[in-house]
Amino acid sequence: MLRYLVGRLAALFPTVLLVALFAFFLMHLVPGSPAAVMLGPEATPEDITQLEREMGLDKPLAVQLTTWLGNLVKGNFGNSVFTHTPVLRLILSMAEASFLLALLSLAIALLVGIPTGILAAVKRDSLFDQLAVTSALLIASVPSFWLGLNLMLLFAVGLRWLPTSGFESVLHTANLANLRYLLLPAVAIGLPSSALITRLTRSTMLDVIAEDYVNTARSKGLRESVVILKHAFRNASVPIVTVVSFTFLNLMSRGVVAETIFRLPGIGRLIVMSITRRDYPVIQGVLLVVAAAYVVLNLLTDIVYVFLDPRIRY
Repeated sequence: MLRYLVGRLAALFPTVLLVALFAFFLMHLVPGSPAAVMLGPEATPEDITQLEREMGLDKPLAVQLTTWLGNLVKGNFGNSVFTHTPVLRLILSMAEASFLLALLSLAIALLVGIPTGILAAVKRDSLFDQLAVTSALLIASVPSFWLGLNLMLLFAVGLRWLPTSGFESVLHTANLANLRYLLLPAVAIGLPSSALITRLTRSTMLDVIAEDYVNTARSKGLRESVVILKHAFRNASVPIVTVVSFTFLNLMSRGVVAETIFRLPGIGRLIVMSITRRDYPVIQGVLLVVAAAYVVLNLLTDIVYVFLDPRIRY
């Protein structure tokens, strides 16, 4: 296991390096001067020259690449063209809202999807099973933006139970009540994801319940809840964990829509504004952070596999 972890950690660097190279050349693939593109058509030649000098774009491409990679190693992602704020500080300031939104959305998807899938499998072909399968198909087809807008109209504008937009830090204030800002957008993107988890849990549980060791556990006189949760669900959880890791990343990407609708200061909204402004240093920084998060999450998923299924060895 230790050897495998060392190998996976060593594989992180080539992956992140490839993403870094892609992010670097992305700016240089734009026709014309990158500085002119970022500043827009109203920029004067003096402004373009000054920005090129500040970003080092007046130097040879090889020098630009080595300098940029060297700064990345030091944690220097450059500065935003428009706010002049360090890119890494800007991303970290937006990360809390995005991370908590994805985490809360995942919690909603799991709390709805897993129990529903287990019950549907246990009560196969019953009325509950048919309703669960049909509801999952319907919920999966609902667009997140449509659901978000209707939730806002009902609970924020109509009933005024929750705020319509904005966000107050939970970490800085140590106030969990600030999660109310994330509840509606979390439901908007988490509920459709629960449909996938429901269907996967149901199909996996149906396969496991038919196994001999589950019947053996029943023959020993164990309670049905123990048989289902300890013997069946534990062995069915490996493929579910795989989907959960990808669902978390998917929720972060779908958070772009929720952050835009509910005006949350998150990474999704940051990337939209950066693309609109053609703020390439910020776009490059977000690409690198997302790629690193993706690789690390896959590594953590592999580690969880070992604890869930002792048969898995690396």
